[in-house]
Amino acid sequence: MSAELLSILVLAVLFVVGTTRSVNMGALAFAAAFGVGTLAAGLDADGIFAGFPGDLFVVLVGVTYFFAIARANGTTDWLVHAGIRLVRGRIALIPWVMFTVTGVLTAIGAVSPAAVAIVAPLAMGFAARYGIKPLLMGALVVHGAQAGGFSPISIYGSTVNGILEREGLPGSPVALFLASLFANLAIAALLFVALGGLRLRGRDLGDEETTDGEGGGSGGTGTTVTGTRTTPDADLLRLTPARIATLVGLVALVVAVLIFDLDAGLTAITLAVLLAVVWPEDSKAAVAHITWPTVLLICGMLTYVAVLQEMGTIDWAGEHVGSIGIPLLAALLFCYIGAVVSAFASSVGIIGALIPLAVPFLEQGEIGVVGMVAALSVSATVVDVSPFSTNGALVLAAAEDTDRERFFRQLMLYGGAVTALAPLVFWLALVVPGL
Repeated sequence: MSAELLSILVLAVLFVVGTTRSVNMGALAFAAAFGVGTLAAGLDADGIFAGFPGDLFVVLVGVTYFFAIARANGTTDWLVHAGIRLVRGRIALIPWVMFTVTGVLTAIGAVSPAAVAIVAPLAMGFAARYGIKPLLMGALVVHGAQAGGFSPISIYGSTVNGILEREGLPGSPVALFLASLFANLAIAALLFVALGGLRLRGRDLGDEETTDGEGGGSGGTGTTVTGTRTTPDADLLRLTPARIATLVGLVALVVAVLIFDLDAGLTAITLAVLLAVVWPEDSKAAVAHITWPTVLLICGMLTYVAVLQEMGTIDWAGEHVGSIGIPLLAALLFCYIGAVVSAFASSVGIIGALIPLAVPFLEQGEIGVVGMVAALSVSATVVDVSPFSTNGALVLAAAEDTDRERFFRQLMLYGGAVTALAPLVFWLALVVPGL
């Protein structure tokens, strides 16, 4: 058995053991990275640690720390009610507002995880308070980010279009953008219907706050219920110095990430430390609310995936697919490789690696380049709802007043369903018609 095949089988075992024995999958993945990396790939400890996602570790810790402080001093509650007032109390519009905001952020150039890191904590706060299912809200945040992710000036769009131009292949920036936009919009609409979004119609801020058991919401925290009407406590609507400073910090985070291109994690943790120094009482318990199990889970899995990439497992799979003599089948398999790998790793990194890997196949001229590139790109990004991807991990980390273990399973099942179905659907819609 080749080392590449062995590493894939070990990955499958991780899922089986992690889901049947209630062991943190990240801890299992670190052990697997050590075993496979040392015995099969010949890596030393430094080689294994080279794959540790230090940037994502800081993002997860920094963002959840900052928003834990914001929650402790009441800023998130204030924002929730301010947001409800903006949509005139219509709760059914909230998921779509979050979808649109993340889409606009990525379309104008924000890195997808940065946009999700900014929006997800607020979105999941809305979900908890107003009984919106966390999977619905979290998925719409991620799909919103991907809906705008392939605009001609976005990170994803610029990467793909630049590769095609460099390789001398025909491309269509507009077609790529529209394919991602409509694909994610369609998925979001289906989710909205399937996960009870239609039942939110008719509910507004004036209705008594309820939860359906899925949102796990905080119920009437910060509110006074009178009959069927809910009135926010006066203290909830008051802007204290700590809340004003936190709101300024949130604006600073957005500006630093989107305009000055600073790291979201380092910026968030710096702002959190400043708040903690000035208002230590509000921040005392915040460190305990950093989602350490999620950090372990994600960092462990990504370290193992990095070992797979270092030992050539991804290239090995791509080369074997490219050698298949049936172009349509090869195109489908490329979409599946992009989806499966991206569910555990950086989408932009996978796109940057797979499209050049597929260039010899595309140069044969038997498959339409524009449709194939669009199908591969969308397949590799819609799966970011997986809890093992950066965006999915941020949503999981941001879920408040929710059974995170249950939410993790929901994200994993949904991410698995998207990974299984999306490449086939986009292959049928974008590749097959181009023959």
